[in-house]
Amino acid sequence: MDEIQREELAGRRARLQAYMEQENMDGCLVTQNVGLYYWTGSMQSGYLFIPRSGESTYYVKKSLVRALKEAGVRTVELGSFRQFGAKLAADYPETFAAGAPAIGADLDVLPAQLFLRLQDAVPSAMWKDASSIMRKTRSMKTASEVAAIRRAARIAADALEEGLQQLKEGMTELELMAIIENSMRRQGHIGLMRMRGYNQEIMTGVVAAGEAAAVPTYFDGPAGGLGLGASAPQSSSARPIRRGEPILLDIGCCVDGYTIDQTRTAVIGEMPKPQLRAYEVSAAIIRKIERMLRPGELPEKLYQAALDEAKASGLADHFMGFGADQVKFLGHGIGLEVDEWPVLARGFNEPLEPGMVLAIEPKFTFPGIGVVGIENTYLITVDGFDTLTVSPEKLYAL
Repeated sequence: MDEIQREELAGRRARLQAYMEQENMDGCLVTQNVGLYYWTGSMQSGYLFIPRSGESTYYVKKSLVRALKEAGVRTVELGSFRQFGAKLAADYPETFAAGAPAIGADLDVLPAQLFLRLQDAVPSAMWKDASSIMRKTRSMKTASEVAAIRRAARIAADALEEGLQQLKEGMTELELMAIIENSMRRQGHIGLMRMRGYNQEIMTGVVAAGEAAAVPTYFDGPAGGLGLGASAPQSSSARPIRRGEPILLDIGCCVDGYTIDQTRTAVIGEMPKPQLRAYEVSAAIIRKIERMLRPGELPEKLYQAALDEAKASGLADHFMGFGADQVKFLGHGIGLEVDEWPVLARGFNEPLEPGMVLAIEPKFTFPGIGVVGIENTYLITVDGFDTLTVSPEKLYAL
């Protein structure tokens, strides 16, 4: 790891330490793989302890050999988990000398069983939920993170074009998805897109046509897709793609751990007029949000603006899902995980800041017919935004 990378990792830890100071936490324990990678540069099994001030330590279970090569932070062997508390106290005497240090952890993703073991291993700690300050820290992207998302965007655009060039009537959703995935994998897509939400999984996205795209599912998004059965109830199915029906192309690509998220809509032949109008409203919402997209704007205000536009068009019942399966957001932060902060939804009232990356996805769902919409990924800049998505924003009529 070069010195520039080490400095960036140190800066990330320093930002978290500033939040810890505000929350009166004496330290933070990072347990999740994505967090370990974000703050150390390595994703080996173990725990990262970040004190309120001073040097952090990465306690590695496996593989220590690889972590020592990759990590940009002090790295040591974890050893016996039962002795973890004693090791922390020995390494950070000032933190643990007071008797009951307030230690934050990523409790939104930490399994309950492991949390109980941590309580036993570090009995002197007063555990606090640090997941919000961890997510706030990660919402601000550095230049290197943005560069990785740009590379993913380029790959996704190339793969989409390759897929559409081979699309023909009668091809199954899965066949089209396989062409797109194959193209992305050849160019460096790691093969998965990580999610933080409990029991939330995602494949490369959703490539689905007609009524199959509108089939509701557990996935916390406006479109799930029929999928390949109850064991994989989302994304592409073995259903043939037909002429004159909406084709939803909601794909992501992950390069060096960082993800782009984009949606385009296609049709073989002509789009039915109601769905064509809904697509045009999606485009109008995107343009309206872009006019508001700048530092200082409130995420919940952007969401409300989209709701107002959908209501004015008479399509509110179809916006971001249908009926009980509608989702209550317009977009989300994205980076190492698909579901990062901030969320463009009610209750998110901290202003946007330069460095945030957002996927904004106005979509309309028509049960029994299909889903149409657009999704672009944006970087918030000091004076507005930069569109990271590369694919042309248009209705692909083939």
